[in-house]
Parts: sequence; C-alpha cells; structure tokens
Amino acid sequence: MNLTLLTDFYELTMMQGYFKSYDRDGKVIFDFFYRTNPCDGSYSIAAGLEQVIDYINNLNFSPEDIQYLREQKIFEEDFLDYLSHFKFTGDIYSVPEGTVIFPNEPVMKIIAPIMEAQIIETGVLNIMNHQSLIATKASRVKWSAKDNIVLEFGLRRAQGPDAGIYGARAAVIGGCSGTSNVLAGKLFDVPVKGTHAHSWVMSYDDELTAFRTYANLYPDACLLLVDTYDTIRTGVPNAIKVFKELKEKGIKPKLYGIRLDSGDLAYLSKKARKMLDNAGFEDAVISASSDLDEYLIQDLKSQGAEITVWGVGTNLITSKDCPAFGGVYKLSAISKGDTFEPKIKVSENPEKITNPGNKKIYRVYDKDSGKIKADLIALDHEDIKETEPLLLFDPKATWKRMILKPGTFTLRELLIPIFIKGHCVYNSPKVMDIQKYCFTELESLWPETRRIINPQYVYVDLTTNLYNLKQEMIERFRETEI
Repeated sequence: MNLTLLTDFYELTMMQGYFKSYDRDGKVIFDFFYRTNPCDGSYSIAAGLEQVIDYINNLNFSPEDIQYLREQKIFEEDFLDYLSHFKFTGDIYSVPEGTVIFPNEPVMKIIAPIMEAQIIETGVLNIMNHQSLIATKASRVKWSAKDNIVLEFGLRRAQGPDAGIYGARAAVIGGCSGTSNVLAGKLFDVPVKGTHAHSWVMSYDDELTAFRTYANLYPDACLLLVDTYDTIRTGVPNAIKVFKELKEKGIKPKLYGIRLDSGDLAYLSKKARKMLDNAGFEDAVISASSDLDEYLIQDLKSQGAEITVWGVGTNLITSKDCPAFGGVYKLSAISKGDTFEPKIKVSENPEKITNPGNKKIYRVYDKDSGKIKADLIALDHEDIKETEPLLLFDPKATWKRMILKPGTFTLRELLIPIFIKGHCVYNSPKVMDIQKYCFTELESLWPETRRIINPQYVYVDLTTNLYNLKQEMIERFRETEI
C-alpha cells in the first residue's frame, strides 16, 4: 500500500522550503527515539520495522497525489515535478524488531538528503510508535502470565482495521501465542485461535445441546464457554457431560476444556478445577477472558486462580492504561563537506534536550550472567573495546559511576543497516522468529527490571566524548542567547 501521503502537511511545506533554499545533496541525520517507557515500565520492545521497510520501498507520488497537492494552491510546479520523480536514496540503521530498548537511545537512525529524511518522519513515527506500544504491552502481559499461554483477542475493540491487524502482529512479537484475528494470521503466518461466543449457546434450546453440537463439530479443539447462564450450576456440569460422552466414544481431544468470561475468575476457576478433576478430567484446560491485563492476571495468579490460557483483548490491543508510545524524530547532525556537524535541541525541560551528533549504541552485558548492565550511547567514530576498562556514569548524576574491568563484560552494537543508498539490505524474519528473538532479549533483563510495579530501571549512559559535546553545545547556546 502506498502511504506516501500519510504525512503531516507541514512536512511537505518544509520540503518545498528546503527545495527552494537548501543544498539538496547535503545529508542530515535524524534519530527516532522515545523518552518514557509505557505503563510505568522499565523497558520497551521495538516493533514495526517490517512495515517501515514496506513504506520506504513504496514511497512515490502518483499523478493523483501530485494533482491533489497542486489543488492546495501552495506548491509550485518545479517542486511538484521534483515530487513526481521522488525516490528515497538514503541510509537507515535500526535495532531489529523484538529488541529490548530504553529511553533516549536512537532506535532508528536516518541518514539522507534533508527532504527525504523530512518526508518520512510522520510515517516512521506512526508505524513504530503503535507497534512498539502494543509489543511492549504484550510482553508485560506475558510476564504476568509466566508459563501460561496468552492469546490476543482484541480485534473488535481495536481503533480500526489497521490497528487490529498490526496490533495483533506486534502482540505476537511481544509474547502472545496466537490471535483471534484471521487476517493477521494469514498476512503474518501466525497461529489463529478461538472458541465460541455466548450467542452459540443462546441459539440452541439448551446449553447441553449447544455444547454437544460444538464438540461433535470440533472434537480435537473443544473449549466450551460455560458462563452463559450459570457457570457452576449448569455450565461446568454440562461441559463435563460432553467430555464424558467424547470419552465413551473413544475420542481424546488434542485440546479440550472450558472458558470463563465473567464473574470472579479466581473463585470460579478453582471451583471448576475441582469439578473437572473429580470427574477425571485433570488435563482439561481452563481458559479465561473478561477485560484482562497484566495487573489483573498477576492478582489472579497470586490468588491461586487455576487458569492456564489467558485471552486478552481490549486492554492489550489498545494499551488502555497508556494509549500512546511517545516516540519522537529529531535532527541530530547536518553534513558539512565530508563530516557531520552535530545539532542539538535545547529546552527548558531537561528531558527534552537531545543528544547531538552521529551516534551508535553499545549494549553492555555482565559476562557471567548475560544480563544487561547498561546501554552506552557513543559517537559513531568511537570504538569501544571489551579489552579495555569501560567507564559508565549516569549523565544526570555524574558522580554515580563505575569502571568495568576487561573480562567482566561483553559488548554488542545494536544498530544494523536496513537501507543503504536507498536499497533495502535487510530481510525481515517471520513474526514467530521475531518472537523467539524477543524472548531471548527479555531473558537478558534482570527480574527486578521486569517487575510490573516499581521496576528497577536500566541505565542509558553516554560516553565521555558525547557527554562533553552535549554540555559544550548547551553552554554555547546559552552564551549566544545571553
């Protein structure tokens, strides 16, 4: 799908301004990063890169696009002619999808002529912000569910088809075992799952007939929704009758059990578990839905709920408690001949002061445990080595510092090439492979960092060179203003 006009109007007016007054061949660097983790968490999950690649590959202004822009009575013909031949020719570096990321580090770096870098700002933010948000939310839900299965059931509550489709993709990356969204399943080759609705039970004369009919149709995947009328008095007993009938016929389903969608899920699941076990169905699954999120799942598990499959809908697909990711796209350098001149945004709000220059990220791991000690943002020309002592300090409280001895840590550069000179050099993995990578990434976090409430934060530090450059530029700006 051509999303070229999926942009804010001012991107185009700025482009025309650059076209008229700027060195069109001069390159700039923009960073995509974010400032705060969603849901008061301590990490996020990068997602959306595959769609960004598709977006960049299909960037072109069609004759209909050009005519529409002409009708706005603000764009001149020489600029419209430039747009009619537009193609992205720059470089893009990014962390892979499924990577654990932290605030203020460049998740994606764009190096391109300024008009090309400017036009993609809105599209990149729209795609990466949404999918990273949902992937992060899903990883939190999965962490609360521990070894249980989590399924994404939110399509009907998503903010439109795109949010439902790409939200389901992001949710699987973050940890969901499958989705109810059939189109997402087809597009991204992820498992599709589901049982039946209350309307199925209500459409028959009685609950038992509805259960029998469903079991006869789907004997290998027989999950029965037991709360249409009375969960304990009729729902679970009728499900047990059907399971006994299957057993008498010599049918052993690959998957069978019940689903709870209302009421006190902890109490009902414990009661249902006893009833199923007493009837000889110890391996029957108890699944649950009903406005679940990571907080409720954690509480239910602490109360001994006998639930092993969680269908999470509205609160996941909308990230209800934190509906926006907050990623930004900021200019960090402008080419001057063969080098880049660093640029900085200074603000009255310290958290909005950007890190200048052409940068890269090193992830620092504790060698013994394999856990993340910190992320280190460096200038692109800096070569950090494992064979040399490594200084880490908090850029906000510089007295907080440590020196890591060689042999106690390992390093990994996070940004990898995605586009070089306009050509994609990266093959996106399948979604389920991205999920496996994401699980590995999450294992590199300390348990204290993954806490749902009051987690321990991971430090994102600056090298001494980058820190000094930033301070010098801030002071220079203040002197100029005075």
